[in-house]
Amino acid sequence: MQFLKQRESTMPVNERPDTPCIAVCSTGMGDDICKGCQRTMLEVAHWVMLSEAEKEVIWQRLEQYWADQGKTPPWLKRGK
Repeated sequence: MQFLKQRESTMPVNERPDTPCIAVCSTGMGDDICKGCQRTMLEVAHWVMLSEAEKEVIWQRLEQYWADQGKTPPWLKRGK
């Protein structure tokens, strides 16, 4: 699986949950990008098998996506 080039994280790793999933997955309904967390169908399906380095690249892309949207990442809102 090919991933984006790794860059410095915007969120401390110890503040992240195990997964960006917020239980609003739309990839099971045929969406290529999850409406809940913004991961691709392949990223969702393979998450538990990915290395920490591969996950880091995905985390960085997701953090940048939500920053560009001017919104708080949904996994930070969980349980609130």
